[in-house]
Amino acid sequence: MNVIERLSASSAPRPVDGAAGDQQRQGSSCCLAGHQARRVLKALADPIRLQVVEALAGGERCVCELTAELGLAQSKLSFHLRVLKEAGLLVDRQQGRWTYYRLESGVLRDLRAWLDQLIGCCSQTLQEQG
Repeated sequence: MNVIERLSASSAPRPVDGAAGDQQRQGSSCCLAGHQARRVLKALADPIRLQVVEALAGGERCVCELTAELGLAQSKLSFHLRVLKEAGLLVDRQQGRWTYYRLESGVLRDLRAWLDQLIGCCSQTLQEQG
């Protein structure tokens, strides 16, 4: 069994966003399933989206603040926010006419756990080969 198969076998698929995902995350020590990890990593691979994540590391921010700080048109920022939200990395809320975004720390913890499993699989493979 290769590393990816081991990771996929050790983590059952589950939602990464919404209330159901929050409830499952709290009651489970399981990390992301392989397909979910790929989705999160793909979202983080874009330099603009990575800047958005870094800007939100300090806490919740309004879209208007993010457009000014990042120097992006609202339409371009909205596209990137949507990709991050669909990957489960962001949570949003409406207040009046503004939308506020914050990082979903549970997904980041799940990604870290998936990466830890990946490291463990690689270490185990090296030991088996050595």
